[in-house]
Amino acid sequence: MHRAHGDGLAVQAKTLLKGALHLAVMATVLTSNPVRDISPIQSKRGPKGSKALTTNELRGLLKALPASEYCQKYDLVDPITMLIGTGLRRSELLALRWEDIDLDRCVMQVKGGVVRIKGKGLIRQDSTKGGDDRTIALPKFAVDCLRQRKELWRGPNTAGVIFPSSTGTLRDPDNMGKQWRDLRDSLGLPDVTSHRFRKTVATLIDDSGLSARVASDQLGHARTSMTQDVYMSRGKIHTEVASALDRVASINDE
Repeated sequence: MHRAHGDGLAVQAKTLLKGALHLAVMATVLTSNPVRDISPIQSKRGPKGSKALTTNELRGLLKALPASEYCQKYDLVDPITMLIGTGLRRSELLALRWEDIDLDRCVMQVKGGVVRIKGKGLIRQDSTKGGDDRTIALPKFAVDCLRQRKELWRGPNTAGVIFPSSTGTLRDPDNMGKQWRDLRDSLGLPDVTSHRFRKTVATLIDDSGLSARVASDQLGHARTSMTQDVYMSRGKIHTEVASALDRVASINDE
């Protein structure tokens, strides 16, 4: 379960099994709880506060994605490129529609998410995890990625989103996460979760001397602190973030 589904479900399953066998011990069916002797589950995500990707790792990844047969087969090149270029959540990325993108102005509106609802399956909801819609600037390499996809994509798409599943329906964020876990070893990034792209964007913003409010606006966090919420404006488009990402990717207009 740890290999197939990740840390969360493995820990949850261990907790449930431990509780069930504890009842068996209390009922004298077992003399001891064998789950207590199982080694702790080692997180694939690394410790909390793990490092962001380095500039060289990002550049190498952007070059490796198009060359990967696995990426081509499972349509990961464009989605992963966009995660790197925006810091979006997977659920937000997979909810994007072409009407949310202005390629001429190099901006996108983030105002939805793909979630799984019990009894309904996957749906696209008109709200993000952070609650508020936001507009973010796109780096040039992300705009180029979207232009190419808009021109060349010929797959089925009944969901009306930019990144549908192979059958044209909404794409499951969890399935995309599993596909990335299956891929990352071959790219030399065994411990890099897709969430690390968000941390990398936040770190880049900080390293560029930009404020925590800029990071909050870019990533869609509801709060940075009470002081910033009260005294600093929200919802601005920060083109400096896109410029910083382009510098990392060594892309310019020359």
